[in-house]
Amino acid sequence: MIKHIRWEKGRLFILDQRRLPEEEVYLECRRAQEVAEAIRSMAVRGAPAIGIVAALGVALESRYDPSRVEEAMETLRRTRPTAQNLFWALKRMRRRYERERVGGDIPSALEEEALRIWSEDVEANRRMAEAGSPLIGKGARILTHCNAGALATGGYGTALGLIRRAHEEGKGIRVFATETRPLLQGARLTAWELQREGIPVVLITDGMAGYLMQRGEVDLVIVGADRVARNGDVANKIGTYTLAVLAKEHGIPFYVAAPSSTFDPAIPSGAFIPIEERNGEEVRRVKGVKVAPEGVDVWNPAFDVTPHHLIRAIITEKGVIEGPTEEKLKEVFGW
Repeated sequence: MIKHIRWEKGRLFILDQRRLPEEEVYLECRRAQEVAEAIRSMAVRGAPAIGIVAALGVALESRYDPSRVEEAMETLRRTRPTAQNLFWALKRMRRRYERERVGGDIPSALEEEALRIWSEDVEANRRMAEAGSPLIGKGARILTHCNAGALATGGYGTALGLIRRAHEEGKGIRVFATETRPLLQGARLTAWELQREGIPVVLITDGMAGYLMQRGEVDLVIVGADRVARNGDVANKIGTYTLAVLAKEHGIPFYVAAPSSTFDPAIPSGAFIPIEERNGEEVRRVKGVKVAPEGVDVWNPAFDVTPHHLIRAIITEKGVIEGPTEEKLKEVFGW
């Protein structure tokens, strides 16, 4: 299993995903500000992983100076606006801090809480894979988008966790991974992860997915999520909505895999999910190489929203929620 986050005696090391697949280089973060920059620059990315390293960043800062914990949480909160797991993890860290701030051992308590968040995520991913396993048949041809594997989580994966489980069960699956513009997380990360683990993978450009479906070469689509609204609408990497529409047109089941920490009952629908817009240079250049005219205007939203009616089911550690609606999510999560 890929160890992209390492916590060694109060020292945090993060695999720099910007440098994959060419180099496997770890960044050492000593303070919350360094963790915040790693999140902001996408050295670490994926909603669950962002939440985990943010929690560890709070723990780091508390070791340096417990009086700076609240400032650290605010710094981390401002890094990226869409990933719900970030805010969920920081709320947990704040609650633990409030319990310990009078007379408690704050650094030890916050380290314990952050490590618990991490271990719970790995366990949730494994339960999710178990719950979703029956949805993947023998010989299934699976299309996935962006990276929702070990690199994006605590270490097992959401969408790729299901794929990993199907491979472990000997189902003879085949995966199509979109390259995922603009930062090529599918090409750089998903293809790298699957190839490392011996899972058959074929890389396609984002624009090829429709033709692949038209040819009858896709049996199901599985993606992760960065935030799920109360009604079941899902925010995920830009291009996900396009795949959901194409899947609907071709009668292909479209599944979302997400832990409960990704659900946001405070957001009524996808229309209210804050969508991060990133620097246009991410589109004008690929790995530093210019691919567009200098100064051309760019619109670069990092995510889009897939309405719940296009989703066959959301797979969580609490089970499979078929035809997700607000009522069904309330029943499962007890909001």
